[in-house]
Amino acid sequence: MTTNPRSPRLLVLCTITLAVAGVALLGIPHGQEPPVPKASPTAHATTDPSLAASTPTTDQPTVGTSVSTPAASTPAVLESALPPHGEGPAGDATIQKALEAAWPPDLSSRDARELLASGRDLLRADATGIGRARWPAVFPASWQGLAPAFATARFRIQAAIARRDGSPDKAVVHLVWAGTDRGGTFTDGRITDWHFTRTTTKKGASTWTPKPHT
Repeated sequence: MTTNPRSPRLLVLCTITLAVAGVALLGIPHGQEPPVPKASPTAHATTDPSLAASTPTTDQPTVGTSVSTPAASTPAVLESALPPHGEGPAGDATIQKALEAAWPPDLSSRDARELLASGRDLLRADATGIGRARWPAVFPASWQGLAPAFATARFRIQAAIARRDGSPDKAVVHLVWAGTDRGGTFTDGRITDWHFTRTTTKKGASTWTPKPHT
């Protein structure tokens, strides 16, 4: 039995198709597979709970997780939050916020105001000599004639907080300040603590009494 010869047009179309396919295959680099379609973003929305529980977690806290910082690391945290030295008065607000964040308030507003006022005055008296006579128990008569270690003109309290010091009847005023010493050297970020105890007057009123520096 004989068959009719195939159409020349059909043979040409087959030849062109094979040539195009060969060029496409030659265009793929050696050893590289054709690209695989990406999975849908929702493909991993449902996972096996057992697998999720066994997946190791990182040390990074997640949003909404409360992370407590050990008290021993507070100074390091505070130091990293402070502005660079020489920032000037513009950086004082940052220091104040860092202090308040590191040590949350634990005193009544009345006690805090009294302690802060006394702590600032004590520091100024100690550094510049102004007002030492107001605190005879802290600055004895032998101290009254001592020359101040810092000049009044460039003395500045940068930040201050008052907090409890181990019990409701003890407190500490933590101050950060700047000043120029007698040698003319200006330094900021100085730290001074003044400790107080709560005492009761003869009339029954309570007040905060500073402890002399030892």
